[in-house]
Amino acid sequence: MATNNITGDSIEPLKTVVNSTIDLISQLEDYLHSNAFDADDTSEAAAPLSSQFSTVDSVDPFALAHDSATLIKAHATKLSLLIINEPFTPSAIIKVLREMVAGPIPALASAVQVCDVHKCTTVARQDLSWRCHRVLKELKSFVGIVPLDGNVLSNEKKNGTKGGKGSMASTGVIWAACDDVILLKNLGIAGLLVKKVEEYRDTLKDILEELKEYSEEDDEEDEEEGINDVTNQIQHTHISTQEMLDDLMNPRHIPKDDPDKIRERLEFCMKRLRLTTLLYTAIVKRRLKTLPALPNTTRIPVAQRLDEVFPLLKRLPHRFGEVACAFYELDRDSIDRTMDSCFFDAFATSEMMMKPWEGQRDEFTDWAEKFQVGIKKPD
Repeated sequence: MATNNITGDSIEPLKTVVNSTIDLISQLEDYLHSNAFDADDTSEAAAPLSSQFSTVDSVDPFALAHDSATLIKAHATKLSLLIINEPFTPSAIIKVLREMVAGPIPALASAVQVCDVHKCTTVARQDLSWRCHRVLKELKSFVGIVPLDGNVLSNEKKNGTKGGKGSMASTGVIWAACDDVILLKNLGIAGLLVKKVEEYRDTLKDILEELKEYSEEDDEEDEEEGINDVTNQIQHTHISTQEMLDDLMNPRHIPKDDPDKIRERLEFCMKRLRLTTLLYTAIVKRRLKTLPALPNTTRIPVAQRLDEVFPLLKRLPHRFGEVACAFYELDRDSIDRTMDSCFFDAFATSEMMMKPWEGQRDEFTDWAEKFQVGIKKPD
């Protein structure tokens, strides 16, 4: 490594800029984190935001976030090169940091600020907040490794060690976080909503597949039960550690006599779980892929309607997961309680999406009415 001529006087301005950059990012990071959970932007952390975009209704928040993340990615790349290559130049690093502080860093948070939930949905705002928050979180960590001793980073700090990642890996993490924000512009709000509902539906399909496997394994268990009964009679009465672990990790099988009619309930549940996965597919095709343009500026309360139904769409996979656990525990009361909750939410979801965005009826309306009959009727 070449000897440098960096003096304390030239390092002090760099320390000041690094610290002020970290302070600003921390404030905006708090604001974005709060918005990821809360749609209201009354947080005091919003104070540092640039007012350049806050009153402009025509600003596309996804486009603003796209441009800001693109610039942050480019500046982070420059910074990455400056801190590992000789000669070490504090003035060049200061220039990059000041450019980020003056533009893309506050603009990234402003993108969330202009993402009005009444026009864009709470779901979109929270997702945008999470992605932007990740960019700033990773950027703050990266700015924190800017060397303040007048020397470029050592090879260990550049390439990383077993105990932590180096600056090159950190740069890659920032790129990935920025790319997640950049992709939103092409995806759009409707595309984002479709992606989320498809993920929820895939989770429902996974749960259905698990219940099918459980049902099939139970059938096989019945065939082997006679052999197992004989074997159990000649085994020791004490329970081994491995057997205890097996009981914890593996679902309990339905008794052959099935006094609580668990098999009947399982078949009943699987039929309605199949119906619910079809509901998600139909909502994607007939409602989300036919959304009016968002941000929505018409009198049709599209965003509000979506914000009402999305908590149910998100909750149903978790609820059906609870049903599966109840079956594995052979808990009849819990099975009945959690199934009723699931079927009620599925019925309510279909009701919320019954009407098209404009008008009173369409093909989905007819299908949803049949769905409601199927989800309610006893077998």
